[in-house]
Amino acid sequence: MVDYAGERADVAARTDVAALTDVVIVGGGPAGLSAALSLGRARRRVTVIDSGQPRNRTAAHMHGVLGHDGLSPLVLLERGRAEAAGYGVRFLRGEVSAGRVDARADGGVIEVDTAHGTIRTRRLLVATGLEDVLPDLPGFREQWGRGVVVCPYCDGWEHRNDVIGVVATSPHSVEQAQLLRQWSDRVVYFENVVGATSGTDLERLASRGIRIESGAVTGLRIEGERMTGVEVEVDGRVIDVGVVFTGPTLRPRDALLRSLGASSTVSDLGDWVDIDDDGRTSVPGVWAVGNVVNTRANVSVSLGLGSLVAGALNADLVADDVAAAVRAA
Repeated sequence: MVDYAGERADVAARTDVAALTDVVIVGGGPAGLSAALSLGRARRRVTVIDSGQPRNRTAAHMHGVLGHDGLSPLVLLERGRAEAAGYGVRFLRGEVSAGRVDARADGGVIEVDTAHGTIRTRRLLVATGLEDVLPDLPGFREQWGRGVVVCPYCDGWEHRNDVIGVVATSPHSVEQAQLLRQWSDRVVYFENVVGATSGTDLERLASRGIRIESGAVTGLRIEGERMTGVEVEVDGRVIDVGVVFTGPTLRPRDALLRSLGASSTVSDLGDWVDIDDDGRTSVPGVWAVGNVVNTRANVSVSLGLGSLVAGALNADLVADDVAAAVRAA
């Protein structure tokens, strides 16, 4: 669990959950906090509901984030909460996945049920992220974010010139191996349960000196806290590697959006909730941003999208404010 900066903001929110707020943001990762910061600076009344369990919580460092390269992702979130709280953004702890947060659109006002009470809001922004479903193999979950990773741009530099293992989980894993060849000329492609590599894929892997290991992977060799090798079914061998890259199944944490009836589209990556370019879902007043609707939203992208969606959302609220003022004139 991530400790919250600005506990006073959290306590204040608990005592005022009945008041109508402008925006409730569910999810306090990079996308949600970026949106909260921009909306707070726009003098909007904002409440962030967050479980304190960000997707990258197991990673010691994040990389490729301009101005923050090498910073702990938890430190980034701590700073973000403190910055947003400085503009009056309030924080509540809660978990959508545990069913302690529910929402329903009714008469233009959205009600969000939390463990602290029901919050009435004009707009709802869902930024609950996604879950990485790893291969069900010994050691993978325990090593996630350290010895087992997914993003070459996040971890490739740290393993340049190492022996890099790629444990295949889908046909896309071949391209992952080719990409990692940029960082090391010692890449080992484990066919795993995906099956034997053949044809053009085999030729392309061989042409760049990528070693192919057949047979299913049965687990990892762990020495102390470190992952040092990959065990394969064939002969029970262990192949020494410095790191394992793999492709987890990406499962959006979108139960809240679906409970509201948000439309979705099925693709080769799964069934994902639809949004427009500004983050609107098909449900009036309900918006979404970050990994919950975008598989490619790393930290840097999420920060930018949070700011973009916040601007569009504030403009949407301004339009309502103008309409209300005209009616009252």
